[in-house]
Amino acid sequence: MRTESNTCEDTPTAIAEKIAPRSPWRVTEVEALPGFRLRVAFADGLSGMVDMSGFVRSPQAGVFGALADPVRFAQVTLEFGTVAWPNELDLAPDAMYDAIQEHRVWML
Repeated sequence: MRTESNTCEDTPTAIAEKIAPRSPWRVTEVEALPGFRLRVAFADGLSGMVDMSGFVRSPQAGVFGALADPVRFAQVTLEFGTVAWPNELDLAPDAMYDAIQEHRVWML
């Protein structure tokens, strides 16, 4: 039976850091830029751009068509290493990583 506790090791933050995914394609930073573009950085230090300017206004946009509103597009956040917006919209971080690694930009 454990008789003493190390509160630093048992905090939710400390536990989360121990089990946090270490995938290189995990997004660590995202910033919305004018023109429906995003600046992103990944866990391994890779960074680049996501250009959604043509996609959000295209007939193929589907649910992403809602992001053609600049105010809504600017609501981008990070959720568990993924670029996301309200209403459960998100981008595949692994596909984003591969495109940025090869071309420095992911054109959607």
